[in-house]
Amino acid sequence: MRIISPSEVAAQTQNKYLGVLVAAKFARYMNEFPRDPTVKLEQKLTTSALDALVRGKLKYRLVRRRRQEA
Repeated sequence: MRIISPSEVAAQTQNKYLGVLVAAKFARYMNEFPRDPTVKLEQKLTTSALDALVRGKLKYRLVRRRRQEA
């Protein structure tokens, strides 16, 4: 099992917190797809998402929040 350090995540994003948020959102996206029960995954979806982010295979963009009007 490969350990992904916070500095590796921060190298691909602005900081480690943003990297974890991007990877978590991608893992939730991957979880929406149907899975084949005969295929066993090598690693968890979150680990796969972090690995894709660190390797530069995951592209993202920041979207500014809309202000809530009261």
